[in-house]
Amino acid sequence: MAEKTVEIGSSILSRNERLAAELRERFVRTGTYVINVLSSPGSGKSSTILATNELLRDRYGLRCAVIEGDIASDVDAVKMKEAGMPAIQINTGGLCHLEGNMISQAIDALDAGVGLEDIDVIFIENVGNLVCPVDFDLGENLAVMILSVPEGDDKPIKYPGIFQYAGALLLNKIDVAPAFDFDMEGYNRTLDDLNPTAPRFSISATCGTGMDEWASWLAAQMGK
Repeated sequence: MAEKTVEIGSSILSRNERLAAELRERFVRTGTYVINVLSSPGSGKSSTILATNELLRDRYGLRCAVIEGDIASDVDAVKMKEAGMPAIQINTGGLCHLEGNMISQAIDALDAGVGLEDIDVIFIENVGNLVCPVDFDLGENLAVMILSVPEGDDKPIKYPGIFQYAGALLLNKIDVAPAFDFDMEGYNRTLDDLNPTAPRFSISATCGTGMDEWASWLAAQMGK
């Protein structure tokens, strides 16, 4: 019998691309705008989503929902539900990213529970990781990368792929910048090389700094 080599990685990515295309078509049909939120753990993904939800809801009348990706626990999903957002939890059991099949199941659950036609925006809070998530298209309209000041200005140099992938770049926890040796000029120079076209926002999700500008830009992407 002739030997056959199976490219597992290529097979998985090809299947994911097919699922992402199907998801994208589904979102177009229901008029749902989907945002893939990327970052390392502790950058403030959840607090940014919560603050953005408030602005999109109160100023633009948009209804937001969340798909929460975590290795374990449902801590963030509970927070989202307490804020009035429909939320679906995905526990990956050790996998460092979300994939199209997981999102498909979560979308089915949202559709059954709320109805996609009644959801304007879905935030996908991806697993905290600066490498794996960029390889997996989730059918999103926009990928957002959040870096927090305490993580350091060298993260784009160390993990260039995720900063190049993002369609918008958020620098969070800007309110504590005086306490950290964060080289803002160096950070921006690196991004000028990696991703000069993506808009950049300096924010503090908990204090509200920069959130108006971010929410206004995001609403404009949805034609609001």
